[in-house]
Parts: sequence; structure tokens; C-alpha cells
Amino acid sequence: MGRIIATEPDLAAVVRGMHTVAVVGIKDGQRDPYEPAYSIPHLLAESGRTVIGINPRYPEALGQPNLASVAELTEAVDVLDVFRRIDALPELANQLLALPPEKRPRVVWFQSGILDDEVAARLAAAGMDVVQDRCLGVYAQRYR
Repeated sequence: MGRIIATEPDLAAVVRGMHTVAVVGIKDGQRDPYEPAYSIPHLLAESGRTVIGINPRYPEALGQPNLASVAELTEAVDVLDVFRRIDALPELANQLLALPPEKRPRVVWFQSGILDDEVAARLAAAGMDVVQDRCLGVYAQRYR
């Protein structure tokens, strides 16, 4: 069973242990390189982490092709970083739960302003840890 992660020591452990991050809602940075959905994945890539973009609206980001959905993940990632509206979270949870357990992310991280206790509880019950309403970029810089 997964858990909801909210303490500083647990957040630090997630960030220090992440090597592969899939980013749902990644942007390509062409219109705005300071857009968090681009700048945070860029920061993660620059710090040596592998970043997998997921966004059907953008064919590529960070010089790599993007996946169209989480269903295209071929292996589990350490963190699935989510830049989606709250109303999109139930469908995202359905897609994650449809993945075989060995392809599910270890941690699902909802960016700042993204909070859905029901979705978080569903994901945790299925074995994934969940972080809500926190900026991964802030924690990646704090705990590098």
C-alpha cells in the first residue's frame, strides 16, 4: 500500500531517490521558457535525471519525443510529475491503475495547486506514494 507523503524528510527522500521522472503535461518551452511545465522538467534534466515527456499536444520537449499518454510508459518511473488541471486527475488515475503494477510510477507528484484527496487515496491504495500541492522544482533544488 502506498501513502500520502507530506513531511520534509519523506519529500527529501523522494527527491534524492528519483532518477527517472515522467512529466504529464510537459510543454516544449518555445512560447515561454519560464512556463513551469517546461522549466521544471528542464531543471530536472539539467541535474542529470532522465525526463520522459507525456503530452499529446507537443510531439517533443527537451529534444526528446513525448509520449501521448501514460499508457505508453514501457517501465516504471521513480516519479510521475503532474501538470494537469484538477478535473483531469480522475481520468489520469484510471490510466495509471490500468497499467500493470510493474509499470506504475513509484511516486505520483501533483504540482502546486493540484490537490484531490480522493484520487490520491485511490493511487495510494494501489501501492503508489502520492505528493500533493507541492512544486517538484522547489524540492529538487532544496534537496539536490
